[in-house]
Amino acid sequence: MEVQETRVQTDRVLTIPNVLSMARLVGVPLFLWLILRPVFGGPNSDGWALLVLALSGVSDYLDGKLARRWNQISRLGRLLDPAADRLYILSTLVGLTWREILPWWLTGLLLARELMLLVMVGILRRHGYPPPQVNFLGKAATFNLMYAFPLLLLSEGGSWLASLAAVFGWAFAGWGTTLYWWAGILYVVQVRRLVRADATAD
Repeated sequence: MEVQETRVQTDRVLTIPNVLSMARLVGVPLFLWLILRPVFGGPNSDGWALLVLALSGVSDYLDGKLARRWNQISRLGRLLDPAADRLYILSTLVGLTWREILPWWLTGLLLARELMLLVMVGILRRHGYPPPQVNFLGKAATFNLMYAFPLLLLSEGGSWLASLAAVFGWAFAGWGTTLYWWAGILYVVQVRRLVRADATAD
C-alpha cells in the first residue's frame, strides 16, 4: 500500500507484512499455471485461479495496513509490494490474452506503460535516485485492474451472471487502464523534475 516518507523505515526482512508480500509473489506462478491449464488440454481451474487472485488482493491490503499500524515499514517491503502488484498484472495479462479474453490492443497499452516506467527507473538510477514511490493513484489503478481481471474471467459463458460480469469487468478495465497511464505520466513528470533539479545544481 502507499508508504509515507515521514514514517520510519527499517531494514528488517522477516516482518509479517514482508511475509505476506512474499506469499503473494509465490502465488504468481501458481495463478498463471491455473489460468492456462485449459490452453494446454488440462481441466478448467478458473475457480482456483480466482481464489488465488482474491487472496492476493486481501494480502495486498493487509501488508500495507499492518506495516503502518505496527511500524514495520521496510525498504524490502517497498520493493516487494509494487513488484507483486506488477507481476500479478503481467501474469493476468498473459493468461487472459492467451485465453483470448483480453484483446491484444489492451494488453499492448498496459505493457507499454510498464515499459515506460522501466525507462524512468533506469533514468533515476543513473542520477542516483531510488525507484519512484508507490502513490495513491497507482494503487487505485491497480485495484481497478485487479477487480477487472477476475470479472472478465467470469464473463466467459452465456449466463446472465457472465453478462453482468462482462459489463462491470470492462468498466473496471477502462478506469484501471486510464488511471494506470495517469499514474505513469505523473511518474514521468516527477522524474523530469528531479533530472532538471540535478542539471540546475550542476
